[in-house]
Amino acid sequence: MTPVLRTTALCAAIHLSLSAAALARDPTTLDTLQVTASRVEKPVAEALASVTVLTRADIEASQAPDLIDLLGRQAGVDIARTGGPGGASTVFLRGGNAPHTLVLVDGIRVSSTGQGVFDFAHLPLEQIERIEIVRGPRAALWGSDAIAGVIHVFTRDPGAPSARLHAGSYGRVGASAGTGVGDASHGFGVTAGYQRLHGFSATNPLATFSFDPDDDGYRNRNLSLRGRTTLGSQRLAFSAVATDADVEFDRGTTHARNSSAGATLGGELGGRWTHQLTLGHAREDLDTTSSYSNAFRSRRTSLDWVNSLRVGAHGTLNLGVNWQEEQGISSNVFDGQTFDRTRRSHAAFAGYGLRHGANLFDVSLRHDDSNQFGAARTASAAWGRDLGERARVRLSWGEGFRAPNFNELYYPDTGYGFAGNPDLRPERSETWEAGLEFTPAAGHQLGLSAYRSRVQDLVAFAAPGTNNAININRARLEGVELDYRYRGAAWTFGGNVAWLDTEDAATGLPLLRRARDKAHADLGYRFANGLELGLDGDYASARRDVGGNPGAYAIAHLRLAWPLSPAWRLEARVENLGDRDYALVQGFNTPGRSGVVSVVWNGKH
Repeated sequence: MTPVLRTTALCAAIHLSLSAAALARDPTTLDTLQVTASRVEKPVAEALASVTVLTRADIEASQAPDLIDLLGRQAGVDIARTGGPGGASTVFLRGGNAPHTLVLVDGIRVSSTGQGVFDFAHLPLEQIERIEIVRGPRAALWGSDAIAGVIHVFTRDPGAPSARLHAGSYGRVGASAGTGVGDASHGFGVTAGYQRLHGFSATNPLATFSFDPDDDGYRNRNLSLRGRTTLGSQRLAFSAVATDADVEFDRGTTHARNSSAGATLGGELGGRWTHQLTLGHAREDLDTTSSYSNAFRSRRTSLDWVNSLRVGAHGTLNLGVNWQEEQGISSNVFDGQTFDRTRRSHAAFAGYGLRHGANLFDVSLRHDDSNQFGAARTASAAWGRDLGERARVRLSWGEGFRAPNFNELYYPDTGYGFAGNPDLRPERSETWEAGLEFTPAAGHQLGLSAYRSRVQDLVAFAAPGTNNAININRARLEGVELDYRYRGAAWTFGGNVAWLDTEDAATGLPLLRRARDKAHADLGYRFANGLELGLDGDYASARRDVGGNPGAYAIAHLRLAWPLSPAWRLEARVENLGDRDYALVQGFNTPGRSGVVSVVWNGKH
């Protein structure tokens, strides 16, 4: 039985079991607010999409070592990292390619204009307040890249002083501190951090290109600022975050500087009309020193205006416009500057949401126009229906597209067998999805999703006779995700299971670095004195990769949190308890059994 058929049967069984139920929803789960799925604030339960919200409390409770590890625990998210902390880190959401996930930081696009991806390695968890993951296409609201979904990171908004010190295996040491002042109308906060690792060898003898058994270290310096004030009925806010990292790899180093900043003005313009105007800028500077030294500069400036109007008693009309300018500059030691290009685009979108009795409806339509690839139109539609007071089913359809990145468009033929193509078309997709959200009792929440996607005009360096970039490939993506969480007075338990079936239509083979089967589970207990113990486990089946197929793996981690006083907390975590050898990318190493100890101060007296 295929994953989709398995889910259809399971949905039917659960639907029948719910028909007699009538318990109240747990307000701490289904009523959690999100803004990413619909571009306006709305409860997760009404988003008509598969949404995960990770709060600051969730992040701290997880004791995850970094952002890429935390994302990899979520349903439908595969991760790849070339070596230890600091190594190039990407995600594959629901089997899509890495550039098929739109990544936002405080509402600002941050993916590189060169490779079209965001490197999650350099944004520390100490700088993050909240993460929203929306699975499924959102191009009809956000535009390019949102084929597989959206990952939206919100930076810290420190309302009081806090600090953290940590030390651990592989020469890991670090510190972060934040403080803020303000009241309900005005405020300002700052968070700064530093971390260093001596590391371990990024590669092993299975590496395709090079192997050097020396330790590869990492350093990261980071800073964020946030402020807000009230101007009559309007709220003016700004945020900025910057990271400055040095990454060692076999036979070279990379100096990576990433930053993004935005200013927002929003509020009521009438009794039924609210708006938000956002000016944003993101940049990336990469300088690599090796036998093939190179540099890349990415710049993006954007302006968004989103308006929300209440229509009647139960309807909402959302209207928005967008303008952005992107620039990419590339050079290397042999050829000098290889390209310096700029692309401009503008867009408009409209969305309408309605509740009619037990039914919810959402439709969206967007038109993008670029001076490079021309026009792209996308649409989406969703329907949901309440089954009593504790469950909801949903169906959705959506289109997506991805504009080619600057390397695919403009990288010249330098004798290495590939080159860009300025005539590339955007990649396109179509996705169908069915889902169920169910709260069997207070503290419990279950989510089930099944989806089917078709992607066409995929870019590949496969032009006949030249291996230049060309729109040629197609892919099929089908999957099922089951997510469950329980929060009690002392016990917590959560887990997810994902089944994924991908196929490259040209070869009939699965897509690279995506596990067919993937699971995560975490169990925690809080004693009467506040001591917390937790056990985490992760499993992934074998994956296809370049140069070989990394095998399946199962690993476990242990964590402890001990409140020394109302203001101080001691944390400890042991990674890879069984000291298992496993790989996320063929030829690249992962940490063995290792640990980290942290001392946390929350500013309380």
